[in-house]
Amino acid sequence: MKRSKKKRLLWPWHLLTLGILLMLGWGLWFSTSLIAYEWRWHRIPQYFIYQAEITQRAAEDGRIANITTHNDITDVTIDYYNQQQQIVKIATDSLHLKQGDDVSEGDEIGIDRHLAPGPLLSGLFTTLWIAVLSAIVALAIGLMAGLARLSQNPTLRDLTSIYVELVRGTPLLVQIFIFYFFIGTVLNLSREFAAVAALGLFTGAYVGEIIRAGIQSIAKGQDEAARSLGLSSVQSMRHVILPQAFRCVLPPLAGQFITLVKDTSLISAIAITELTKSGREAITSSFSTFEIWFCVAGLYLLINLPLSQLTNYLERKLAKHD
Repeated sequence: MKRSKKKRLLWPWHLLTLGILLMLGWGLWFSTSLIAYEWRWHRIPQYFIYQAEITQRAAEDGRIANITTHNDITDVTIDYYNQQQQIVKIATDSLHLKQGDDVSEGDEIGIDRHLAPGPLLSGLFTTLWIAVLSAIVALAIGLMAGLARLSQNPTLRDLTSIYVELVRGTPLLVQIFIFYFFIGTVLNLSREFAAVAALGLFTGAYVGEIIRAGIQSIAKGQDEAARSLGLSSVQSMRHVILPQAFRCVLPPLAGQFITLVKDTSLISAIAITELTKSGREAITSSFSTFEIWFCVAGLYLLINLPLSQLTNYLERKLAKHD
């Protein structure tokens, strides 16, 4: 009875939430109608995936030895005069040669049609792999920085404090420029390497502070108890303190990595075609400004929502073991 009563009390609030969302949707539609914006969603799918057409040409002088058709695909076998052979796959409707015809170098054989990722999908892939690599670098740097901030060695503490304050006190975009135009030029680094290094070092400073706070939140008695059982300071930190600190810092760590995914949009400043830059380029050819930006926002959500849900799952799982 109590459970059903609770449900009766909750459903009006869910209905209110739905009403607010509908009002926001109507407000968006009304705002675009005021500026006479014409929605062109039919132009968007090609920016995710499209049918690429590549002209296949003869590499050398030769003759058509054989033509085999499989529905929409045709295999054209070319015997070159230099005793080499090539099999070219083309669309059947693009074939305009027959068996026995002579071909010269550069002659068009036909057109190869296949599905290819569009700019938005390619930009999403670039954003994903740069974000993943940067997160790994940031976690490694953050763990070392967090431990160094608690070290008994004054030099380690001072150097780590300088690193954290320098990174947190300067904009990420400026750091990306320094890495690419100064350090990257001196060390001959690629723009992708510079982007991963800048994002990893920037996020690592925040991760280090999160880990330091998590370690300090563990009662000192935990370390003392571990040491009394014969564990060294390193063993105590690895087997007792860090596992408990990880449970405390999981939510802020997840939030920092979600921010990292969004920060990848700044690397377009050094000519890396990630998701945001791909969106800008798509707008210049489609003139569908709102549609493209809504798609870009949706793709960022597609990355970050599973990460948020995974964090919630880990929190619930870890809570069951407490």
